[in-house]
Amino acid sequence: MPSTRHFQKGLETMFKKIALAVLAVVVILGIVGVKWWQDNRANFTIDLPTYPSAPNVVWLQQNWTPQQSAWFYHADQGTQTFGIPYEWFIALEQPVISLSDPGLLSDPAYLDRYGFIPDTQSAKPGLPIGFAHNGIAEEPSGAPFRNPQTNKPMTSLGLTCAACHTGRLSYENKTIVVDGGPALTNIKNFQKAVGLSIIFTHFIPGRFSRFADRVLGPSASDDAKTALRRQFDAVYAQVTTVARLESAVNDHTIDEGYTRLDALTRIGNTVFALDTADPATGKLAHPENFLGYSAPVHYPRIWNSSWFQWVQYNGSIQGVMTRNAGEALGVRAIVNFTGPPDTLYASSVQVATIDELEQSLAGKIPFDKKGNPLDKDHNDFSGLRSPKWPDKILPPINTDLAAKGAVLYKDRCQHCHLPPVSTPEFWTAPEWSAPDADGQRLLDLHMLPLTVIGTDPAQATDMQARSVQFPASLGITDDDGQVVTSASFGSALGKVVTNTTGYWFDHQNPPKTPAERLKMNGSRGDGVRALLAYKARPLNGIWATPPYLHNGSVPNLYALLSPVAERPTKFYLGNREYDPVNVGYRTDPFPGGFELDTTLRGNHNTGHEFADNPGKPGVIGPALTPDERRALIEFLKSL
Repeated sequence: MPSTRHFQKGLETMFKKIALAVLAVVVILGIVGVKWWQDNRANFTIDLPTYPSAPNVVWLQQNWTPQQSAWFYHADQGTQTFGIPYEWFIALEQPVISLSDPGLLSDPAYLDRYGFIPDTQSAKPGLPIGFAHNGIAEEPSGAPFRNPQTNKPMTSLGLTCAACHTGRLSYENKTIVVDGGPALTNIKNFQKAVGLSIIFTHFIPGRFSRFADRVLGPSASDDAKTALRRQFDAVYAQVTTVARLESAVNDHTIDEGYTRLDALTRIGNTVFALDTADPATGKLAHPENFLGYSAPVHYPRIWNSSWFQWVQYNGSIQGVMTRNAGEALGVRAIVNFTGPPDTLYASSVQVATIDELEQSLAGKIPFDKKGNPLDKDHNDFSGLRSPKWPDKILPPINTDLAAKGAVLYKDRCQHCHLPPVSTPEFWTAPEWSAPDADGQRLLDLHMLPLTVIGTDPAQATDMQARSVQFPASLGITDDDGQVVTSASFGSALGKVVTNTTGYWFDHQNPPKTPAERLKMNGSRGDGVRALLAYKARPLNGIWATPPYLHNGSVPNLYALLSPVAERPTKFYLGNREYDPVNVGYRTDPFPGGFELDTTLRGNHNTGHEFADNPGKPGVIGPALTPDERRALIEFLKSL
């Protein structure tokens, strides 16, 4: 029998061997962990800019009252963009890996780093411009989201038109807010932030407990906390499903960054992939419909757009309701695609609110019954107007240079972009349609083929090439009236939106008449098309809408008027500081900014070029000298 001393020595030797083995495992795991973190860090972190505070905020006069602007900022279209109730959103913590409380996701200062403008105008405390919470939040099954402690329904939360169509410019410690202008938001990053907040709440110790206290109250019952965990796990499952879909198409995705979004692809992914899921199991009927974001576009300005015969950069959508209800579906309005038949296409889309939004944007018909302009001395649209150059904030326009630029505009720009809106010639242009019975006329804008304009083709070509599959139960038919289960994306989307708004029209008391339906659709058809072309619109307010081209690939007007070889190949988006000389945002590198690489498909900065190379695709006129560019820019500031 061995002595105690030998036994102790044997134990020490064994423990040393175990310790060395454990240490080796820890080292190996540490090396593997570091490597894994290096490879995957970008998936679990978000690099954000830190902006200086902007205490001096100025709203420009654009023919809206402060009350109209405030309503626009939070008008509820029926969307549930993030799949969670408002009460959850204000309880979630920022997506930072930490055992302590990193601060709330809904902190206005934090949301500002994604580009959401703090709202100091209206009565929605804590929510920035572009957020709405009014209706009842719905679970994936369609049942109301209820607070498990009180059993009261919780409130829906979604993005509004204003989230993507409210601009912001900073200059010398002043901030200008532009209603209807292109936003500086980074929607993709914020979508990621909400998803990570949910994932971290699921996994990080202590975080769900703090979340439950905020949602239910600190004295909530154990049963209520258990029920909340079940609700939360169902949403977590949705988040991970979308994350897997996006990961699967990542190789075909172009990063959108600030000021840009691949809106049409996102609408297609939502409507034809996510919305066709089985509400009971969450299983997707057609996951193949989920595509990568291949064609980001710059958020368009929306003043005057109510008077366009066709909208979207590629002129793809005709009807007002088709456009706006389709956008609401793309931003996750709830819609019933699974039946029963008598509730098929029932949705949370707020059609009446969308109509009110459009009326506010459009204003009154600017023609009399015979189609003549009503105001010959100051012709302008009566709804939301483009902003005027604020010469009390920005440097005054050089009127001598602008006069020279006016001559250049008429020679080089007017044949596509029409005469300036402030001139009588604009209101008698042949692009206006004949007046209808009410005297309304619409602008049929020039559609420039890709072979002519030469700008990046991805947005137009990818929409034309896309097809989608869907259940026969949706009742989508072809031109012969036969039910089909696949179609071009544009055609299928148009019919889904028409059926969704049609359900709303039919279920009003009394149902809307054909005349009322036509009027709410802007007195035009609900056609959807996919041309290989981009439209040229009037340039009033162009100074407030950088960056330029449909995909935001040119940083300022001076670069846009220069040959392609002189345009920057890479530049940063997300800076709010305005450059009034070149007319754009500053584009130098800064922490958290988004580097736009124009060599990538979808990001090309080609086309719309003034160069001494006639006949080359994308060359639209002779080269402009630097002095001519400066003169034309001064004139464009005045529009």
